[in-house]
Order: sequence, then C-alpha cells, then structure tokens
Amino acid sequence: MELLQLLHDRGESIVDDAFRAVERSHLKSYEQTGMERARQRLRDLFVLTARAVADKQLGPIVAHAETIAGERFASGFDLWEVQTAFNVLEEAIWLRIIKELSPAQYAEALGLVSTVLGAGKDALARAYVSLASKTRAPALDLHSLFSGAVGT
Repeated sequence: MELLQLLHDRGESIVDDAFRAVERSHLKSYEQTGMERARQRLRDLFVLTARAVADKQLGPIVAHAETIAGERFASGFDLWEVQTAFNVLEEAIWLRIIKELSPAQYAEALGLVSTVLGAGKDALARAYVSLASKTRAPALDLHSLFSGAVGT
C-alpha cells in the first residue's frame, strides 16, 4: 500500500482516532463549541492534509491555518488547544503509517505528513502570535524540505 492509498482508504478511521484523542484531552473550547463540530474540523484538516500530500502544495493548508488562527483567536481558544488538534491528527496518521506501510516507506510517508502538518502548525502559531501581539511573526521557509522528498 502507498501513502496516498492509505490516506484515502483509512481517512475516516484516522479522523475517528484523532477525535478520540481530542475527547480524551478535554479541550475546554472544543467542548464548549460542540464535539461534533470538533470532529468536522478534524475531518476538514485531514482532507487538506491528504490533498497537500497528493499535490505537494502547502498553500491551502497554510491558508486554512491562518484562517482558523483568526477564528479561534477571536473565539477565545487557547493556541495550545488548536495545536493539539493538529498534533492528534498527525499522531493518528503516523500510527496508521507504522501499522500499514512497510518500513521502507516510513521515511518518505512520515516526512510528507510531518512537513504538511508542520507547515500548518507554523502558520497557525505565527498568525495566532501576530494577533496576540499585534506584530507580524516571520515565516519559516519549508519549501526545500517539502520539495526534497525522496521518490518525487
């Protein structure tokens, strides 16, 4: 099985695993806005992640992260709560990769997923900190990391 096939075939299971981790985390702001909404947000983030891995384009996930930073900041979410959503999705995908792909595929698959979600987390944190401090935080240049994936 290849990474893209895994993301396609196991997407709902991955979202379910990530959602259970959010539930266990008892994130106050997510509980207040409704857990079904939290599940949908995780599903949306997963879809963007899978699309970024397939297209090798970080723009949409970075734009999404910047948008949700503004929305969650305005709604009073703590940055760590929103980062947790990214982290639990990343962990759920990683666990599936380790479980279902061959060890020879780990480096590329984990690298692609981590680069995509890392770019999202970076954009989220920069936007959130900018809103909190009313200044602009500099971006990290992840292009060389993403375009240098083996086998692409």
